[in-house]
Amino acid sequence: MTDETIAKSSHRHHWRRDLVEVAALFAAVAIADSVADTVVHGPDGPVLLWASAGALLATAGFHTWWSRRRGHAPPAATPPAAAPATTPAARPGGTTTLWRMRTTVRDEPGSLAALGLALADLGVDILSLQTHPLGDGTADELLLRAPATLSPAGLTGAAAEGGGRDTWLERADAHDLVDVPTRVLHLATRTALDAAELPLALRRLLGRCTIRSIPSACSGAAGESVPDEGMWEGTVMRLRDPSGGTITIDRPYLPFTPTEFARARALVELDARLGPRAMRPGDVLTLPEGGEITVRRAGTGDLDAAREMHERCSPATLSQRYHGPVGDTDRYLHHLLSPRFGRTLAAYTTNGRLVALGHLLWDGDETEVALLVEDAWQRRGVGGELLRRLVAMAAEAGCGSVYAVTTASNTGVVAAMRALGLPLDYQVEEGTLVITARLAARPPAAPARSMTVRRATGG
Repeated sequence: MTDETIAKSSHRHHWRRDLVEVAALFAAVAIADSVADTVVHGPDGPVLLWASAGALLATAGFHTWWSRRRGHAPPAATPPAAAPATTPAARPGGTTTLWRMRTTVRDEPGSLAALGLALADLGVDILSLQTHPLGDGTADELLLRAPATLSPAGLTGAAAEGGGRDTWLERADAHDLVDVPTRVLHLATRTALDAAELPLALRRLLGRCTIRSIPSACSGAAGESVPDEGMWEGTVMRLRDPSGGTITIDRPYLPFTPTEFARARALVELDARLGPRAMRPGDVLTLPEGGEITVRRAGTGDLDAAREMHERCSPATLSQRYHGPVGDTDRYLHHLLSPRFGRTLAAYTTNGRLVALGHLLWDGDETEVALLVEDAWQRRGVGGELLRRLVAMAAEAGCGSVYAVTTASNTGVVAAMRALGLPLDYQVEEGTLVITARLAARPPAAPARSMTVRRATGG
């Protein structure tokens, strides 16, 4: 309908309404004139007026009485009903616990809502949610804040009530409050800056798991069978290592999902595209007698210098470090210096001579520290400085403890471990001493009192 048509229709309705209003006005005037004529000229005019007034008053009084009796007035305000005392959510301010839960629900509308309602009935708050599409449903990974009195069995029972199956549950901490995209970007940044970060980044990405790097020389046919895009089956994931060989990730307590496999593969592809990274400059330490050494990260580029240091070390020193025949020491070096197996610190003199190596080795879920100091440089604080830095790196990587394998006669390693100021556990078995340091109470890493530290200007 056009604007002109609307205007014409409105005009027609307008004059019709005016005609009706004029007719009503004339009718009202006629009625009023008839009533006035009756009152003025009729014999009962005053009586009629008084009777009309009385009828109006009676009608008003009856209406007031009827309204009060039937309760037409607005009802009085009533206090809201109190929530049941048995509902956990009705206890504000109570202690709570963080949990990580993974459960599989049907891939259909309302499944997640049913799970959320079942948890809400117990006062459980869902802080974050990830969904992992599967072939026969969806695996929901939730970060929960639950009342401290709620048992793990109560949580898994609530998940089952909400339609969840194959539920896995473990305690969480404040680090899990970081959302997944932020955590993945942080891991990617660390991997981009340091090639040695890849195993640690994979462990932080996938949770508690065992990561093994198998060099191409040792992998044989098993390494060749891994396709370029990797392979994944259940709780085991295999990926091509950009530096050669394969990376095997094992998490027996919880199967991997397609989403986790894609994330791990993307992290490995990032490492492959970036290639070898430049070594960061180290710190120059001034020793008590006035000499200087440079401590920096080491890699496979230090292999020749490490072999030369081996030749200068006595058989006793090499035997204490490698716990085996002296002739086999060189074959360990490539493994120890590879960033896939851990981190290595090297101490160089001002004339470029390597005098000490400190290794931090990823051993499944555990972490080993090991030191090798050239005979002429022992008892001068170099080994202790390397150990302090390695322990700080282990704590930064999220390790709960580190252990050193030595002998009771190796008083230098024992003294260096005791100087850390950490709780130590000692275990002696068949002449081998294993010292484990717990890092929960780790003090801040600091150089020895007798050493001055400054940043090196070159590699």
